[in-house]
Amino acid sequence: MSQAAALAAELRSVAGDSVRAVVLYGSHLLRTSPDRYSAADLVVIVDDYRAFFTALARDRQLHRPVSLMTALAKVLPPSVLAFAPRDEELGIAKYLLISRDDFARTMGDDPADHFMIARMVQRTAVLWTADEATAEWLHQRFEQARHGVLRWVAPYLDEPVDAERLGRRMLEVCYAGELRPESTARASRIFQAQVGHFRAMFTPVLEAGAAAGMLRRLGGRYEVAHPVTRGQRRRIRSYFRRSKTRATARWLKHTVTFVNWLPYIQKKVERHTGRPIELTRLERKLPIVFLWPRVIHVLLTRPRREIGS
Repeated sequence: MSQAAALAAELRSVAGDSVRAVVLYGSHLLRTSPDRYSAADLVVIVDDYRAFFTALARDRQLHRPVSLMTALAKVLPPSVLAFAPRDEELGIAKYLLISRDDFARTMGDDPADHFMIARMVQRTAVLWTADEATAEWLHQRFEQARHGVLRWVAPYLDEPVDAERLGRRMLEVCYAGELRPESTARASRIFQAQVGHFRAMFTPVLEAGAAAGMLRRLGGRYEVAHPVTRGQRRRIRSYFRRSKTRATARWLKHTVTFVNWLPYIQKKVERHTGRPIELTRLERKLPIVFLWPRVIHVLLTRPRREIGS
């Protein structure tokens, strides 16, 4: 975590007062097979996109026009960016940039997709907040997102669950809702790395669900109190199809916002599949056009087990 904290501090020193909070999540926090090529996964919450990008440009940390980056940040937030100060002396941060207002919407009761919620209801570490009011606001957003999980996981609860099983099922649903290069067993490994977190955080969620009449206690577990209707299942499945479409559409934006995204993705896929990847000249020159067949092949041939597990 020290590396991530150092990267967060360096980014704040560059971006100044535009940053409101920095949150760590992902493999560096969970210690699920990060290597020297792995970036620290951060969420950077800002007041204003333009002010943030202007500060980065002033420090020569921005490789695209401020106006372009500001416009893209407002389309399908969050945006993915890379931060590698001092010639990568501190390592690399891959961060999700999102405004305070957009973060509140995506963690609220009616999010457009589950991209942020899927990551923020897992174990996180708040590395920095601008003040106590922001820290409390962030805590409330996390709690709101956790309690909202039942609304979209309930149709997938085919048997009674406890807090741990709810966490596992949530991860399975979320991973199925995105196109990812990892093995199909990745959700299980991520779950095992944070069993205690789910036990602590989802126990109050289940208790609140029972108090509201949404769940029914059954010994030490909980089951859905009322049968999920066909219409409810249809709406939730439609939501996840739309969510997957939005997450995939973000890839096009990331090719602009994330500098050197192609070698990063190449190393990530090699790490998770255990197979070397040699890109052709056309794939390197025009990846948006010529890389899709390889992407589809990787998704269809993902290993069933985690490499090295």
